Order: sequence, then structure tokens, then C-alpha cells
Amino acid sequence: MELYQLKRGKILVIGDIILDEYLKGSVSRVSPEAPVPVLKPEGRELRLGGASNVAANVKALGSKVELVGVVGRDETGKELRSLLKDASIKSSLTSSDKTTIHKLRLLAGQQQLLRLDIEQNFDRKEWFSIKKFFSKKLKNFGAVIVSDYGKGTLHDVPFIIQQAKKRDIPVFIDPKGNNFNKYKGAYIITPNYLEFSTEVGGVKNEQDLNTKAKNMIKKLSLQGLLITRGQEGMTLFKKAGSKVNRSDFPTVARDVFDVSGAGDTVIASLAAAQSSGMTLEDSVKLANAAAGIVVGKSGTASPSLLELSFRLNSSDSVLSKTEIKDLVKEAKKDSKKIVFTNGCFDLLHVGHITYLEEAKKLGDRLVVALNSDSSVRKLKGVKRPINKLNERAKQIAALDSVDWVTSFSEDTPLKLIKELEPDVLVKGKDYKVKDIVGSKEVLSQGGQVKTIKLVKGISTSNLIKKIKDLDS
Repeated sequence: MELYQLKRGKILVIGDIILDEYLKGSVSRVSPEAPVPVLKPEGRELRLGGASNVAANVKALGSKVELVGVVGRDETGKELRSLLKDASIKSSLTSSDKTTIHKLRLLAGQQQLLRLDIEQNFDRKEWFSIKKFFSKKLKNFGAVIVSDYGKGTLHDVPFIIQQAKKRDIPVFIDPKGNNFNKYKGAYIITPNYLEFSTEVGGVKNEQDLNTKAKNMIKKLSLQGLLITRGQEGMTLFKKAGSKVNRSDFPTVARDVFDVSGAGDTVIASLAAAQSSGMTLEDSVKLANAAAGIVVGKSGTASPSLLELSFRLNSSDSVLSKTEIKDLVKEAKKDSKKIVFTNGCFDLLHVGHITYLEEAKKLGDRLVVALNSDSSVRKLKGVKRPINKLNERAKQIAALDSVDWVTSFSEDTPLKLIKELEPDVLVKGKDYKVKDIVGSKEVLSQGGQVKTIKLVKGISTSNLIKKIKDLDS
């Protein structure tokens, strides 16, 4: 899949614009006034939410984007406008005397304690202005995204669809509420499973899902229906002449950390890909991969093209030095703790698996650097490795605990450690911290060096001996 073509996309986003605020701190005691934790604030983070997060996701993919919506004349509205400016997202915003939609989350570490929704539904007074902006801008775009959070911005969705259809511009809708009739004539809608089930009065089984999905496509005159299903991935129903075809896309998420804004990423990726000339099936694959990336991030977020490229196009389990450096850099931008370990990992066994599982617990992303075949021969002798580098890498990369695999040909990984600057360096308990290659460098940068207890009696050498004994 050639992601460079995403630059061809031209997307107009219209919908409910939200400011996502995260007040982060720590909890060490319970209030004497009521049985509730007392949060000591330590930091505040503001992010684009709702339709503005959709626009941010489109922007991150390289497509042209403009945002249409409404914000209040309050301080929250000023902060939203500032965030949009910082992100270089072009916008045509209507100002309102009402409160800007604002979601405030209180977090202790990564645990959400409370969410406050500060909002007033907008009315037709604001809609007239939004309508004018939309009609004026529409001709410059190849697709429209309707980001409906049910906050009152979208008073006349049929008008949006009708105007777009006059210009043969497809409309992509992230729906809300229990009445999807207002979306009639859209190109595709993307409800989650609960939203779809609620709309159709429940789903008994997969056959019932097929029947009700096909009925919805017919009733609403849709070209497609994409149902996001959490751990089960996504299911696409696509109109093909008089028939409706079903395609299932299993989830590609490895870590599910926070599902906030995942729907925004799906609709943004889908529309950007379609607007760029990709098939609907390839567009769904891209959206699925993008969603799998953002659920591993904290709060509303956008996938980078680098992350997407790696997720979609990497056929080799061994990442190059450039690829691993770029991925680590991206992860650090998202405040992820990088754990690094290295070794031969020849003849994968339970000791390796347990060790890597424990290593992953020390951070957010685990990088495993494998000795090249030539490096292994220097260490273990000419008969090793048993498995070639690509074979070892594929085995290690298949483990849930491992995020990225790379290699080094030098005698030690010191050069690689210096370049990656991991937050945590890990080796087995058979090493003393002072003897671990790279420990001095990691500690000097404020990182940690940890040793992990090994599974007793389990090693590649012992396995080889057992196999030889079987043949004797």
C-alpha cells in the first residue's frame, strides 16, 4: 500500500468541536469529607477532540483538510483556536455565546478517576453561519466527513449530504444517537457495534447482523456500512450492484491502552484513503491499522505515517537501524517508556518468553536487538546459530510482549544503545549491572538498568544437549 498517495486527499470536516483536557496528578490519600480519592494536580494537557481530532488525524496522514464548526467566545474556545493554529489546521469557525464543548478528565497516573462534560447544545442560530461556511468551502474538496457527537452543531445533516451529492462528493459519517434516518444518502457510515445494535433493536448472531446490515444499506441508500467491533476488528458491508458483500478485518491492535478518539481515527483514515484513490477495501485496511495504533496511545491521538507504513508494509521482521530509530523517536514523542534488551535468542524457549514478558512490564515499548549471524558465530562458535537471523527475528516479533526487533553486527550493542537512548536497559540476573554493556551510558542519561531472574535450568545450550542425547 503506497501511503504517499494520501497527499492527494482533500477533506472537509464538519461537526462537533471538542476540547479534551487531561488534569494529571497523583493520589496518596482519601478525602476525610467523603470516600473519594484526593488528586494532587501535577500537570495539564490540552488536546483537540471531536471533529477537531478528526481533522488532526487527516492532517497527520498528509491529506489537505479544513474544519467547519462552532466554538464559544470563552477561554476554552480561545484554547481550541490556539491548538488548531499550532497544528496548522485551517478552520472556518462560528463563534457562539454558548459554552465551548469541553471534556475534562482527572487522571491519577494512567487511571481515569472522573470525567466532566461541560457543554451547552448549540441551536439553529449557529447553524445558519455554519451552513454558509460549508456551502462556500465544499467545492474545494473531494470528500466530506460528518463528525456527529450529538452536541447540536449538526442541525441539518440531510442538507450536508444533499449539497455534497450535487457535486458528486462522497460523505463519510461517524454517527451518533438512535435515529440514523438523517444519514440517508451518505456514502458510508461507521457506527461501532453497540451503536449499530441499538439502532436496529439488537443483534442475535452473525446471520442477524448480515440481514440487518443489508437492510440498513437499502433503507438509508448507503454505498457502505463499516461496523467497528473492538477486539473483533471491523466488518465492512459494501453495496455491489443489487448485492451487498461482507468483508471482515481482524484487529491489528497489540496494546489497548485508551480507546478515546479511535472512531475519529477510523473515519479520518477511511475518508483520506478513499479521497486519495484507494479502493474501499484498502481504505478499511488502512483505517484498521490506524485505529490499532492510536488505541495504544494515551488520550486522543493521531497515527504517524511512519507508524502506519511499518504496520502495513513491513514484510521483514528485522527493522533497519533507520526504521528502529524513527519508531523509537515517535514513541518518545508520545511519552512512551522504551525498554531495550539484546541477545542471540537462538532456539526460542520458555526461558526467553518469560524473560521478555518481564522486560515488557518495565515500560511501554520493548525493543529486542538480535546478534547478527556473524556476531553469534563469534560468541558461540561456527556451528551457531541454529536458526538464521530472519528466522529468529520472526519468532521474537510474533511474541505479544515484543514491539520491535532489530539487529547489530558488532560484538556488542553499545553503538545501537547510544543511538536509541532507551529509558530502561535490561539483561538477565547472571549479569551484574556494572558489567552490562551500555549501563554507564543509560544511567548517565537518567535511565534505569534492570536485571531479570532467569528460568532455572532452561537454556539453548541445554536444549541442544537434550536433542543430541535423543539421537545417541
